[in-house]
Amino acid sequence: MNIVIVESPAKAKTINKYLGKDYHVLASYGHVRDLPPKDGSVKPDEDFAMSWQVDSKSQKRLSEIAAAVKDADRLILATDPDREGEAISWHVLEVLQKKRVLKDKPVERVVFNAITKQAILEAMKNPRQLDTPLVDAYLARRALDYLVGFTLSPVLWRKLPGARSAGRVQSVALRLICDREMEIEVFKPQEYWSILANLTTPNKDALPASVVGFDGKKIGRLDIKSEAEATAIRTMLESASFSVASVASKPAKRNPAPPFTTSTLQQEASRKLGFSASRTMQVAQKLYEGIAIGGETSGLITYMRTDGVQIAGEAIAAARNVIGQDFGDNYVPEKPRVYSSKAKNAQEAHEAIRPTDLFRRPKDVARFLDQDQARLYELIWKRTMASQMESAVLERTTIDIDARGSGKTAALRATGSVVRFDGFFALYQEGRDDEEDEASKRLPAVDQGAALNLAPGDADARPIEADQHFTTPPPRYTEASLVKKMEELGIGRPSTYASTLQTLRDRDYVELEKKQLVPQDKGRIVIAFLESFFNRYVEFDFTASLEEQLDKISAGELSWQDVLKAFWKDFSGAVDEIKDLRVSEVLDALNDLLAPHIFPEKEDGSNPRACPSCSNGQLSLKVSRFGAFIGCSNYPECNYTRQLAKSGDGEEDAAADGPKILGQDPETGLDVSLRTGRFGPYVQLGEEAKPKRSSLPRGWSAPDMDLEKALQLLSLPRDVGPHPEDGKMISAGIGRYGPFVLHNGTYANLSAPEEVFSVGINRAVDALAQKRAKSGGRAAATPLKELGEHPQEGGPVNVYDGRYGPYVKHGKVNATLPKDTDPQAVTMEQAVELIAAKASKGGTKKTAAKKTTAKKPAAKKTAAKKTTAKKTTAKSKKAADEAVAEETT
Repeated sequence: MNIVIVESPAKAKTINKYLGKDYHVLASYGHVRDLPPKDGSVKPDEDFAMSWQVDSKSQKRLSEIAAAVKDADRLILATDPDREGEAISWHVLEVLQKKRVLKDKPVERVVFNAITKQAILEAMKNPRQLDTPLVDAYLARRALDYLVGFTLSPVLWRKLPGARSAGRVQSVALRLICDREMEIEVFKPQEYWSILANLTTPNKDALPASVVGFDGKKIGRLDIKSEAEATAIRTMLESASFSVASVASKPAKRNPAPPFTTSTLQQEASRKLGFSASRTMQVAQKLYEGIAIGGETSGLITYMRTDGVQIAGEAIAAARNVIGQDFGDNYVPEKPRVYSSKAKNAQEAHEAIRPTDLFRRPKDVARFLDQDQARLYELIWKRTMASQMESAVLERTTIDIDARGSGKTAALRATGSVVRFDGFFALYQEGRDDEEDEASKRLPAVDQGAALNLAPGDADARPIEADQHFTTPPPRYTEASLVKKMEELGIGRPSTYASTLQTLRDRDYVELEKKQLVPQDKGRIVIAFLESFFNRYVEFDFTASLEEQLDKISAGELSWQDVLKAFWKDFSGAVDEIKDLRVSEVLDALNDLLAPHIFPEKEDGSNPRACPSCSNGQLSLKVSRFGAFIGCSNYPECNYTRQLAKSGDGEEDAAADGPKILGQDPETGLDVSLRTGRFGPYVQLGEEAKPKRSSLPRGWSAPDMDLEKALQLLSLPRDVGPHPEDGKMISAGIGRYGPFVLHNGTYANLSAPEEVFSVGINRAVDALAQKRAKSGGRAAATPLKELGEHPQEGGPVNVYDGRYGPYVKHGKVNATLPKDTDPQAVTMEQAVELIAAKASKGGTKKTAAKKTTAKKPAAKKTAAKKTTAKKTTAKSKKAADEAVAEETT
């Protein structure tokens, strides 16, 4: 019997069918070992030796693998064909060697780029040994990410309370986003004018042309800077005569883009399908692992973590065949297109992402796929096919026009482009992040020397149009444009992009708004800190250089320990230099670096850091366990605070310069004011020691607040009425999780803040009844999706909708689904992995620990405190370990 090891149970099941009865395929369920979540798991003083840990779930699977290998004839390691796949095989082999079950059994490594019968059988005929340099590259990356996380994150916690973590690639990606935001904030719009002449040819055809020169000087896009200049040119043109100076038509070709790599797939799926990078990889993983079609499960695409653009010869032949069938022979180029990879590390560059069978058209498989799978497969199929199609043939025409009048001359130009042969345009065109207006209009036929006339004006257009414009700041990054920029700079690698972006969002360092990555104050402060005190380690060139060294390790050109030694010597020294730095010194540096963001210049020219409350205080950045805020230097005499900068919707805080009186409360006569604090804008009644306050709910903006709205908020909570069953009062209010009704300890959410002020007894009773029916007993809740029996442990596995979002449940274990995951698309394999990961964290142990602590006698309080402190430290170290995980797939 031959034992084959792969990562996922879905792959194991499919591959076992292909190999037959002489093979037994087992799944490792991903990585089987990891660095323990504690300091000291990587030992720089011991040549970077690492201590590996196996969790309980992996221990069980490794025991099953060891038992199977003990009675086997041969072990075949068939994990993914990349660095992480090589590392998983290495871990499995290490464990089996320690268990002494291999003895003299042969061990082989096979790789395949697609889960099809042909690819699997071909791979089995061509085994090799483990790629040691590739494993070394994995060890180097894992150690680097661990050391950065466990060294830098604690520094952040001490100097910037509320900060979460820093990571080698994560921090550089965050810097790109924050730098772009700073560019936008300091950007000053520049006025410019454009002038368009609406002309007609002798045949009365319209010919619009733009001014490109005046009185012997060339005019660029931004050269006409005022209305006076524009008016002078327009006046001259209104009485000028026009003639065609030259007509030039040039043929041009547009070649198709190469097939998808990991990064280009993420970019294009973001542009055209609206997928996040992580969603793209989730869907691609399923297409790669296999879909049941016609009673047989087969992978639909090749491996999706790659930076190679070449595809196999048989795939090229198949593409050319399909192109001829679907579009005609004239769409098939004379020679096959061959693309060369730009990847610096050939060992980690594989075949591009393509369909495993190009004759399997999107319409043929759509009924076997869910919507997202069908859309992504179609995108991959079209891109692959287009890459082998004939070029598009264009004709670009430029008409230069002379204008003479009032003793002056002007030059005008009209440009257009005509598609003479659509080529690959017939199937696919690559999207762009920064769409530009392309001269794609077709121009009328006109001869050199022909006289032109101004078109008659109307209500919509004058013969000569002079329009005012203002330059705009660079756009915020989208996930697609950020991945593109990171790839251009050589930061990170294909397997890290999705997890890096997801980590930035999970840490609340950035938010995704209308597909744009918007840095949050927490993220900007972390980057400002790193730029001030660890600038080298967030420099783009340094990070790219380190990536190149890691690539050389993969190629066997460098020793991984030597690379780590050089990095650690400088990095640990930089950390030691700031250990004794006072928090006040850190805040002074951040005040200066973040000044354009947190202290923007005022229109009246007054000091932006002057306290609006006490006048003689100086505003400064402050930190607390809840995060950063702006406070007065005269604290505690002056307790003025506010958020760092603008509100989330981009509007200026209406109370940023101090309390704004909205009016008086008719019942008490006290002032009702709008204020801003560290947690955002709020309304307050009076000036007593402990005045009544109410924060503005989500969706309410400070500029729109008036006395009526403020009094409504201050009246909360309000009594709705007694519950008909027990007579106890139902109240309505707005809390941390939004508007609610409350009865006898049960909260039920309402749809909008406005409903709090109008909800009646019937609506409240109904909302409470639905909440109790849903949460009164988890077993009674209705699943969103039933997945079936747990494949290893038995018992139902279902998908539910909970207070904090959708989750999967097995027994007493609930595991929250990752962001952007469609609950209806969750598979049993995904659910089992999530449940196993949650169970391995020991989620129920905290409750038991609390109960044990509560029972301790008073005499042991000191010991209990020490124990609690140790747990807190362990928890912090665990958070640091999670901080480095985003660099590893």
